[in-house]
Amino acid sequence: MQAYDARFARVYNEKWTHFTLAMAPGIRAFYESTSLGQSNRDLLDVCCGTGQLALHFLEHGYQVTGIDLSAAMLDYAKENTASYVASGQARFLQADASDFTVDGQYGLVTSTFDALNHLPGQEALRGCFESVYPLLLPGGFFLFDLNTRAGLLQWNGINVRDMPDSLIIDRGIYDGEGDRAWVKITGFRQLEDGLYERFEEVAYNSAFDMAWVRDQLVEAGWQSVYFARGNDLGMPVADPEAETRVFFVARK
Repeated sequence: MQAYDARFARVYNEKWTHFTLAMAPGIRAFYESTSLGQSNRDLLDVCCGTGQLALHFLEHGYQVTGIDLSAAMLDYAKENTASYVASGQARFLQADASDFTVDGQYGLVTSTFDALNHLPGQEALRGCFESVYPLLLPGGFFLFDLNTRAGLLQWNGINVRDMPDSLIIDRGIYDGEGDRAWVKITGFRQLEDGLYERFEEVAYNSAFDMAWVRDQLVEAGWQSVYFARGNDLGMPVADPEAETRVFFVARK
């Protein structure tokens, strides 16, 4: 799995928080509408990044464990949630999402912003499911989103974001049929002294067939699995491949 370096983690913490911040309230509302979610407040955030989703749940009284492969991303997660780390309400651990163990059991496990697309392939994704399943309480939920092939087609082309304090250029490619989409992210970020720091990251998303992913969850033991849109996690979607991104709602 990809692990971002310190320069890119800094920019990610500043510029790539919008999706998780938008999704966190709806994820929490959905979970708290379930029977387990009305009493349990234990969250495991897989590929927690710089901790924005964790912070939302911490602010609402949850006990949160976050894991990520990138030490630099974890440093920002700890900084962003420092008071909760100090009190013991939050902890962040370095681990590979394709094969990990943590102590405890959780009512809710999440992984957002197509983080699991960053796994290298089917075997790694199955490994993630096998790692998550024993950590969930009976009746608990695993909620995560994936880019579909239709969504990855939107990577094609060049996108330029020219902002007062930074310039970010994305150059993406995906043929619509293969197993991997690529994007090269290059940019410059203004430092406190007025100079600019250059950063560069080559990232990929693995393309998965949505029906295959659902079948793997069922084989791993989940009792109920359906597709949904991020803005309505309680409403199943009939044709996930027609969406650019889908959430999986898996109940143990």
